Amino acid sequence: MTTIKDIAKKAGVSITTVSRALNGYDDVSEKTRRRIFEIAEELNYSPNAVARSLVSRKTRTIGLILSDINRDGAKDAFAFEVLCGINDRAGELNYDLLLFSTSPKKQVEKSYKDLCRERKVDGAILSGLRLDDPYLREVIDQDAFPCVLVDIPVTGPTVGHVTTDNRRGAMLAVRHLLDHGHRRIAMINGHDQAHVSKERLEGYREALEKAGLPYEPELVFDGGFKEEGGAEAAYHILLRHPDVTAIFCASDLMALGAMRTLERMGRKVPHDISIVGFDDINIASYCCPKLTTIRQDKYKLGYQAAQLLIDMLENRTKNRKILLANRLIERESVRRIG
Repeated sequence: MTTIKDIAKKAGVSITTVSRALNGYDDVSEKTRRRIFEIAEELNYSPNAVARSLVSRKTRTIGLILSDINRDGAKDAFAFEVLCGINDRAGELNYDLLLFSTSPKKQVEKSYKDLCRERKVDGAILSGLRLDDPYLREVIDQDAFPCVLVDIPVTGPTVGHVTTDNRRGAMLAVRHLLDHGHRRIAMINGHDQAHVSKERLEGYREALEKAGLPYEPELVFDGGFKEEGGAEAAYHILLRHPDVTAIFCASDLMALGAMRTLERMGRKVPHDISIVGFDDINIASYCCPKLTTIRQDKYKLGYQAAQLLIDMLENRTKNRKILLANRLIERESVRRIG
């Protein structure tokens, strides 16, 4: 049976160097790492995960806890792209990934700490949590298991977070509409238990105020980040505020719902109403008209979340916060007026 001693001998390096290369440490040069992996594969080296965990008291396994997975999220594929990023980076750093799906009912039966202990994960990434989620309070209060939150800005000795600059993204969207002459701009937001909703609302408000326009709460409707919610919110906007010329939607999925309502009511995008979304999901570039939106890198969200958690587990960083940039993608759903 091949051991790391055999690999070290053939590679002409120390056992420590082999161990650090195989375990994803970044203090080994890429050339040496590649050579070690080639030799390991050539010698059919297969580390015994059980023995390794007994020695290090670590399983080199991280958990991904996704809250309330359902078919409604299939169209925007947000969770899937985040998962791909996490899986790829964890694999590159020689960690296994364990996926958990949870719900409020499950959380009553089993705590976050119990879940991690039972599954023997070293730490976890949590995505899709609401601000009133039972696990969020537990994560903030506990210090037993390192974790990284996606899109909730909580940090601490064992808690980090990764998010995109939601406020600036919303400002970019509204500023784009303002630059095209729009002054009556409504917003379809998500819901008040999502931190990104609060940030995107602040961005919308700040962009208006910087343009010398008042913030009017009656022009903001919640769509729950769902297509149907966006459709219903757009109906109320048109009914109550017929002078609105543009709508900023806090997600592309809600923007698609809004566009469907406008079509049913005989209003054309962008001739009658301009629309800007947020996320840049795949379908945004295929719908008609193609949707102008704010692109956030969902894959990178997951990739950086895995990197941050593993850095925390291996004591490589004191940083507990990663803020990713986003950018405006201009397509066909906004027209210039005035």
